[in-house]
Amino acid sequence: MYTFQDKGGDWVTLRPEATASIARAYIEHRLWVQDPEARLYFIGPMFRYERPQRGRLRQFHQIDAEIFGPDHPMVDAEIMALLMEILERIGLREMRLELNSLGCRNCRGTFRDELRAFLRGHLTELCPDCQRRSEQNPLRTFDCKVPGCIEVMKKAPILEDFLCDACRSHFEEVKANLEYLGVAFMVNPRLVRGLDYYSRTAFEVVVEGLGAQNAVAAGGRYDNLIAELGGPDIPGIGFAIGMERVMLLISQQPPRPKARLYVAVLGEEARRLGFLWSWHLKRHGVPVMLEYQDKSLKAQLRRANKLNIPFVLILGEDEIAQKRALLKDMQKGTQQQVPFDQALQILYEVLNP
Repeated sequence: MYTFQDKGGDWVTLRPEATASIARAYIEHRLWVQDPEARLYFIGPMFRYERPQRGRLRQFHQIDAEIFGPDHPMVDAEIMALLMEILERIGLREMRLELNSLGCRNCRGTFRDELRAFLRGHLTELCPDCQRRSEQNPLRTFDCKVPGCIEVMKKAPILEDFLCDACRSHFEEVKANLEYLGVAFMVNPRLVRGLDYYSRTAFEVVVEGLGAQNAVAAGGRYDNLIAELGGPDIPGIGFAIGMERVMLLISQQPPRPKARLYVAVLGEEARRLGFLWSWHLKRHGVPVMLEYQDKSLKAQLRRANKLNIPFVLILGEDEIAQKRALLKDMQKGTQQQVPFDQALQILYEVLNP
């Protein structure tokens, strides 16, 4: 971390992450008095004194979301589902949600003792950082990216074998609720968090294309943090998205279509109707492009194809007379007639599969 003494002689540390800061603000403003459940978000810069590399900067930005109050396993599943939904809407693909249970203080204490004993027996095989972590924070040895340490940790005991009945039951319910929501995941028994205040559920979203620093987002439950900072005994859970890592991945994605639908019109009456339908679709979140210039149908189809827009709605004099538009699927090469009185409903269903 960046820790230094300012001109007034006070020691200052730049925040390495946002959760503790949000927790302090939650305590200072006694938000639990307003409502026993608080849902908060935060976007801002963080600072870590680490060796810069691809996907890891000394100053970076995070998008944080936190829920204080409920400790039900459904909340764990909900916030992971929200994270995956956000990343999918941003445009990331080939993501993998990994999760584990870190247990509570009781079962993690027993595991930590077993892990320290294991690490002492393999100390000479570990890198200098892991040798230091073996006593101070042994769980962090699972995070090491040094090949020799990775091989050693494959033989290490795992926390799953030490979970108490309550933590095991909580974790099973979290997994069941993710399945119920249709969120794909993978249990990673060696997944840990770098900070000690985490408990029970821990998770990461990993994406190919970032090298060793392949986690684009991470989070977990921290049921003891508020109390440790001087507040009441209120549980919490949250996640953080690394903005710079997301931007790296977005830059590697193929360009997204500017719209889902291109409305090709011939004549002013058709343009007025296309204008009305386009506005209704846009209000419901469907990106639409309407041709405002007088161009031939061939020119409009050529433009839609150039912009990689998957659907074209054709409105001309014949369509106006028959009160039926023509919807063309540019990828499949198929087309269907769309009655005017059902047009918005059909378009919304086709464009939001």
